[in-house]
Amino acid sequence: MSTDDPSVPDADAIALDALAAQAARRHVAVIGGGVAGLVAAWECAKVGLDVTVLEASDRLGGTVCTVELDGLRVDAAADGFGARALDRLIAQLGIADDVVEPATTQRWVYTTAAAPLPQDTVLGIPENMFSDEARHLLGAGGMWRAYLDRLRPPLTIGHERRLDVLVSRRMGQKVLDRLVAPLTAGVYGTTPDQIDVDVAAPGLNAALTRAGSLSGAVAILAAERGDGPAVRSFVGGMGRLVDALAEHLTARGARVRVDAAATALEAPEGGRTRWIVHTATESVASAEAAAPGDEGRQPEEFDAVIVATDERAARMLLEPVVDRLATAEAGTAVDGGATAEAGTAIETVTLVVDAPALDQAPRGAEIVVAPGARAAASAQHLTAKWAWLSEQAAREAPHRHVLRVTFGSGSTPPATAALDDASAIELGRAEASALFGVELDAASVRAATRQRFVLAPNPAVRGRAAEAARVRNAVEALPRLAVTGAWVSGSGLARVVPDASAAADRLRRRALFGDRAPG
Repeated sequence: MSTDDPSVPDADAIALDALAAQAARRHVAVIGGGVAGLVAAWECAKVGLDVTVLEASDRLGGTVCTVELDGLRVDAAADGFGARALDRLIAQLGIADDVVEPATTQRWVYTTAAAPLPQDTVLGIPENMFSDEARHLLGAGGMWRAYLDRLRPPLTIGHERRLDVLVSRRMGQKVLDRLVAPLTAGVYGTTPDQIDVDVAAPGLNAALTRAGSLSGAVAILAAERGDGPAVRSFVGGMGRLVDALAEHLTARGARVRVDAAATALEAPEGGRTRWIVHTATESVASAEAAAPGDEGRQPEEFDAVIVATDERAARMLLEPVVDRLATAEAGTAVDGGATAEAGTAIETVTLVVDAPALDQAPRGAEIVVAPGARAAASAQHLTAKWAWLSEQAAREAPHRHVLRVTFGSGSTPPATAALDDASAIELGRAEASALFGVELDAASVRAATRQRFVLAPNPAVRGRAAEAARVRNAVEALPRLAVTGAWVSGSGLARVVPDASAAADRLRRRALFGDRAPG
């Protein structure tokens, strides 16, 4: 009961002060400094928990990797996020004024040659198979085969969840090979036979029954999706998000350590109630921070641990302490689809070029490549896509552009994997020339960088959602332990950020309230 008499302490205030003091005494380790780890750390730090972030590499951000090339800040991997998906986090970080929409999102597709991808598609499935774009890609035979979809009865008993089967049966092999497969490889990093329709395009099967045709179902989903861009980014690139998270964590007293690889976990046992985290060298992050003669840091104890690394590192840490986590052996099939432990190895070559022929963005913002058609899996014209980058490039020199070429998709290793950097960049230049239809000689390249990443399987890959739920349930059965990251949430920041927030919320409740945590 509270009172207006200032001389009488407010019981609610006393309780809140005690809770704040308790939060400050709870030390949480977040293992992994990608976006998932930084978001989870922020969710803990903002309520007063004592947080330490341990990142194995020498930088934060994971697949959000913004580099400087010839005076320009460019994204070497993820360059955008799902529109409105991060609104809450962006508002908390105070960077809403930096959010921008793309100047164009037009995609092209490369099969035996380049052509615009029809705008009215879902997963590459066209609403209008008679459009000029579809006609060019499918030819007369493929176009009329696709039209048979409108004459066939809908699936009224059950529905088809495999994308390849659904498309080939309804619209034929050319739609599958020339429209759906390139988009699936470019966006999902895998082949159509691995895609679960109900996850990749919720409501498509139901719309098929309502509309009576697959093209009609696409029209229904397109109408429900509405207008407006599906992606956004930040002025200065996606690194703006990573920088803002790191700044806010530091301001809240969190310790963010790079070059600090966690190598093992010890669960609470016997009379010990805290987790023990071992690091690669058990040493401090920088030589300047070490006292003279300091041999290194001892294994550290934490009240709670959030594992936010990639799948391989997470399983290495978790399997020794979490029962049943390795029930599905790594590399075995799950639900006839993806493997239990999987990821797509990709390499990107980002180029700053001087090329007047690119000024009019002759092939839009992105080109996705049919599997096997070329060495590259996709390419992006970043200065066509993002006006802020185009303006900065133009200030450096007229006709300056930024291109990014991606190698590797699904089970296909990157064509650059065995090449040295110079050779990989040369292959990137050659692929960019062919895909964008512009001659880019070696002299046109002002600067270039090559980066390597492992992308988590998309949640639309069959079997991934069930495996992620199994992993999460096994991990969270232990006291004050949580897991997040793209391998359990699904790839893409629109999934990673909410999952990291939710995982941190569950853990911080248990860290503060134990079994009495409010639901």
